[in-house]
Amino acid sequence: MTKFKTPYFLIDEGIIEKNCKVLDRVRKEAGCKILLAQKAYSCYDTYPLIAKYLDGTTASGLFEARLGYESFRATRGISAQAGGSSEILRSAQDDKKETHCFAPAFTDADMAELVKICDHIVFNSVTQLLKHHKACRANNVQISVRVNPECKTQESDIYDPCAPLSRFGIRAEEFEHNAETILPLVDGLHFHTLCEQDLEPLKKTLTVFEQKFGEYIKGMKYVNFGGGHHITRAGYDVDGLIALVRDFQTRYEVQVYLEPGEAVVLDAGTLHSTVLDIVHNGRDIAILDTSAACHNPDIIETQHDYMPPVRGATQGTTGKGFLYRLAGNTCLAGDIIGDYVFKAPLKSGSEIIFENMALYTMVKTNMFNGINLPAIYVKRLNGKIELLCEFGFGDYKGRLGR
Repeated sequence: MTKFKTPYFLIDEGIIEKNCKVLDRVRKEAGCKILLAQKAYSCYDTYPLIAKYLDGTTASGLFEARLGYESFRATRGISAQAGGSSEILRSAQDDKKETHCFAPAFTDADMAELVKICDHIVFNSVTQLLKHHKACRANNVQISVRVNPECKTQESDIYDPCAPLSRFGIRAEEFEHNAETILPLVDGLHFHTLCEQDLEPLKKTLTVFEQKFGEYIKGMKYVNFGGGHHITRAGYDVDGLIALVRDFQTRYEVQVYLEPGEAVVLDAGTLHSTVLDIVHNGRDIAILDTSAACHNPDIIETQHDYMPPVRGATQGTTGKGFLYRLAGNTCLAGDIIGDYVFKAPLKSGSEIIFENMALYTMVKTNMFNGINLPAIYVKRLNGKIELLCEFGFGDYKGRLGR
């Protein structure tokens, strides 16, 4: 890979397929439906592969919904007219894939477009439900409301929809007060409380959900358990998840949906970078041609509670080896990736490879300071590496005017 100009993302279809086969097993053995949460991963070139195993996509807004509708319901074929290159093709079978969408609130203009392409729309409040339910019904769109079980399972509030003062979902007290209004208008219930978590937090949440909303489940067509399920991570209790979903569906006679994002592409991507310079101020600081602020903003958002793994290095300031602080090439003082100990000293031109970079990176990249975006490559199932896209000054300028 050293022949490619850094920075660039590399997506491995083989790992995506490995993850999808685990999810497909859950689908088949539990009888549930699984959707790709596009907020974590929207590289639509690989959607035809993922669509072989999953039931559709879920979106957090109009553009994501349109992307899922247009690209997930497609297959990848070989076109002789295109000189043997792969292209997106459509088939009747692909139209069975579902498109779901949730947002804290919808504009009238967005709703007018969403009802044309969505199979399910999730409303965050009673007022939003009352405002838009007629448009959904007129277009045969299934309706659900998001509820807030107020069951906190995470330490960090930034990723916890059940944190105090959360804007997400209808609380049990409010639901009970408005039940006569809500129930005739909805087909399902939706909750989403997890983030990169195992089965036990889901069990805890589900227990509370049933205690607070169980009386409303009977008569529903489906219940959506949301995302944040780390199903494809080593050690996840897949058998336990299958048993839990099957039991819930049997007891309530409903269809269960799961919406993993990270689990679909866990460990399926790398971000390749080059050391541009090394300066010293208390410790050696390696300035890279990639950036936390521009290319992995989760690092900044979490105030460094999250640091990406680096191939051949350990996180932190202790351990045997050579300590470096990895930093970006922007003017932001806080553009720091983190401290790592390497087995060998770094120098200008050294390659740095960040692991697990398919999720929440490409969907969040930006061009602050006019820093270019990393190119995106994909390693196909046959081992061939293809360039999907690269960026330049036109992309930067086009975002700021015409």
